[in-house]
Amino acid sequence: MEILSNELAAEVADQLLKIKAIRLQPEQPFTWASGWKSPIYCDNRLSLSFPKVRNLIRDGLTQSIQHFYPQAEAIAGVATAGIPQGALLANELEIPFLYVRSKPKGHGMENMIEGQITPGQKVVVVEDLVSTGGSSLKAVQDLRNAGFEVLGMVAIFSYGFPVAAENFEKAGVKLVTLCDYEHLLPRAVAKSYIDEKALQSLGTWRKDPSAWG
Repeated sequence: MEILSNELAAEVADQLLKIKAIRLQPEQPFTWASGWKSPIYCDNRLSLSFPKVRNLIRDGLTQSIQHFYPQAEAIAGVATAGIPQGALLANELEIPFLYVRSKPKGHGMENMIEGQITPGQKVVVVEDLVSTGGSSLKAVQDLRNAGFEVLGMVAIFSYGFPVAAENFEKAGVKLVTLCDYEHLLPRAVAKSYIDEKALQSLGTWRKDPSAWG
C-alpha cells in the first residue's frame, strides 16, 4: 500500500476536507454499518459534484496508472462508487471500461461483471475508498475468476488499517492511493479542522477502530 506522491496527497486531503467529502468528528462519532464508532466519515462521491476536485482526482488516478501500471489494457470499477471514477479514468486513458457488481444481477444475463470480458486482458481495479479491503478484494477475485489478469488497484483514499495491508498482501494485490489517513491528519491540523487533542483521539482510533469510543 503506497501513495502516488506526498504533494498530491496533501492537495487531495485539502480538497476533500474543503468540500466535506471527509468529515472529522471525534466528539460526535459516526457509526459504520459494521457497528464501529468512527471519528471520520468519508464520502468521495461528493467530489463528482465539484469539477476542480473531480479533475484533480481523475488526473491523479491517471498518473497512478501511467506510473505503476503502464501495461494496463482496461479499467474495472468496483460498484458502486468506483464506477464513475473508473469511467472517467478509462476515458482519459482511452482504454476499455467495465465494472464489477457486489452480487450477480438478479435477472437477464445475471452478470457479475458488466462490460466486455476478455480473458487474459490486463486490468487495473478502481475504488473510491479502501477500509479493510474486503469488498475491493472480492472484486479482484471475481475478475480473476473471469480470466482477467489483475495488475493492481488504485483508489482515492485509504484508512491505512493494518488488516487491510495484510489482506492485500495475502491476495497479491498492489494498492496505490492518492491520499490516506496518515497524510490526511497533518493537513486537518494545518487547516484547523481539528486540534491537537482531536489528533490524538484520531490516532488512537486507527490503531484499534473496533474498540475505539
